[in-house]
Amino acid sequence: MGELSDHQDSDLFTYDRSWGEIELMLDEAEKKRNQHQTLAHSAIDKTTRIYHMRNFKALEGVTKALRWVLGDIKIQDPLE
Repeated sequence: MGELSDHQDSDLFTYDRSWGEIELMLDEAEKKRNQHQTLAHSAIDKTTRIYHMRNFKALEGVTKALRWVLGDIKIQDPLE
């Protein structure tokens, strides 16, 4: 058998985040995602545009996962 993944080692997790903390994290992630989207559209060069689009896509995944954790009925599977 293979080694356990980090998420299976319960010693690494405190499980003490409040719903308020998760909602605040979602709010911050959505703000940063929107900033990167705006900056990508206004980027002068391709390298800068790619940088902001990469961060936008990453934060899109973060927001989807946080919404799933909070029980957003529109998010059935955050991995899709």
